[in-house]
Amino acid sequence: MAATWPARRSAISAQLLTQFGLDQGLALDTCLAGTGLDLSRLADPGAEIDATQELHLLGNLVAALGPVPGIGLKAGLRYQLNTYGIWGFAMLSSATFRAAAHLGLRYLDLTYAFVGMTLEERDDEAHFLFDAQHLPPAIASFVLERDLAGLLSIQRGLTSQHVPLKRLTLTTPSPADNSRYVELLGIAPEFGAAENRLVYDRALLDRPLPGANPQVMHSCEQQCQALLTKRRVRSGLSGRIRDRLLAYPGRLPDMEQLAGELHMTSRTLRRRLLAENSSYRQLLEEVRQALAEELLATGGLTIEEIAERLGYGEMSNFMHAFKRWKGVTPGQYRRGT
Repeated sequence: MAATWPARRSAISAQLLTQFGLDQGLALDTCLAGTGLDLSRLADPGAEIDATQELHLLGNLVAALGPVPGIGLKAGLRYQLNTYGIWGFAMLSSATFRAAAHLGLRYLDLTYAFVGMTLEERDDEAHFLFDAQHLPPAIASFVLERDLAGLLSIQRGLTSQHVPLKRLTLTTPSPADNSRYVELLGIAPEFGAAENRLVYDRALLDRPLPGANPQVMHSCEQQCQALLTKRRVRSGLSGRIRDRLLAYPGRLPDMEQLAGELHMTSRTLRRRLLAENSSYRQLLEEVRQALAEELLATGGLTIEEIAERLGYGEMSNFMHAFKRWKGVTPGQYRRGT
């Protein structure tokens, strides 16, 4: 599966990870080797880095620390709500935990998560699903644990309460020692499961948030949208192709057609995009997502018409793609905008 996160992100996550590595006894050079990062870059609160740099940093940590069960949870609990900037303020200003969760998933690309997340409501339970299939196998377990623990930190920051988990299922193999999971989560996970699911009582979603403020929330969400648009801007050939796709949304070409328009072979196009850490499939996904969000927000078209305009032959394919992007269905997204 192709990566779905933006190419750029805040450097704060890399700062937290580096400090975590140092606290585990690693040398600074070990943490940052090959990343192109240094302390001056990490110390700048407004700095942005490439997602590939953070992934490299994660690889350094995992290689140096070894396969320690649950250590990613320890790293993830450092991601407090105040480290997420405007996204965190938008969450804090939401009326209920459900509203905060839907808003947070709409703008998940503004967080430090590499794991895909969705929310499902089933009877009296709320299920958060985590998809780590697209991550490099060497770091997938650590990143899954980090992003899962990050969600727990956010929940506690929003509600100011420790809410017991009902259960947790993980696709990872059962470790010889699960004491770290019990210590940090309060429950023993079920390992070797078909899906990664974190389950709460559904009543959590209806819990009012103490910082609720509709005006502030609306202002923060507008800033989230502007920041997300800025982060998605691309340069070089990738930028030209993205602009081309956005200019004619009703006529999205396949890769062969696009290569012909650019007077090159599809093989050359693929190679040049790879040199920019991009791909045609990734650019097409970005454009479809941006157009879907815009069309759903402005209204005037049914969800079926939007799916058709974006080139989806089956409505179900659009529904599946949108939920993967934003963690909610198109209908839920439209009602939340």
